[in-house]
Amino acid sequence: MVSYNLTSAAKNVYDSGLSLFSLKTLNDVLQIKKQSTSYSTIKRLVKSQILQKIEKNKYLLVNSAVHDFALANFLYEPSYISFASALNLYGILSQFPYEISSATSKKTKEKIFNGRSFTYTHLKKELIWGYEKKDSFLIAVPEKALLDQLYLSAKGYKNIDLDEYDFSIIRPKELKTYLKKYPQTAQFIAAKRKLQKYIKL
Repeated sequence: MVSYNLTSAAKNVYDSGLSLFSLKTLNDVLQIKKQSTSYSTIKRLVKSQILQKIEKNKYLLVNSAVHDFALANFLYEPSYISFASALNLYGILSQFPYEISSATSKKTKEKIFNGRSFTYTHLKKELIWGYEKKDSFLIAVPEKALLDQLYLSAKGYKNIDLDEYDFSIIRPKELKTYLKKYPQTAQFIAAKRKLQKYIKL
């Protein structure tokens, strides 16, 4: 394909029903195989404010209602929403966090997009579990989000004031099962004892 009509390209983008595009996904949607055609077409879509470039090879449909948590998943893969962001969503922690926090098996990283901070904290692969798809994003279940936060607190990476937490939706049975899967370091055991003052385990 030597040339590509911008109107047709825009129609394909809108008809895809997607809001977030990797370069590969975008080429599939546009049915473009030639790299030079892909580059020029995407550049025109960005210039026409149909797409917004997030970073290299990642794009957002302009004016689309993309949840920040879905964007967080997309920005750095694999990852899932956890820590204070998940706890706030569940109503366990009332304080609204400035950053959108996720867990990942990759390196710890921070990304800034549209003035929002997206942080990704490395967890060992053995601790990457206990999440589910909710709406359009992956998020830790309440018990896992709480223990991820507790785990980082025990390592000295996060501050945690359990007096501020509402544990009413936490399921003690599941929490007890999950607790056994974390490294039982002296620091984590100490953090677990503090948690036991609030939840009977």
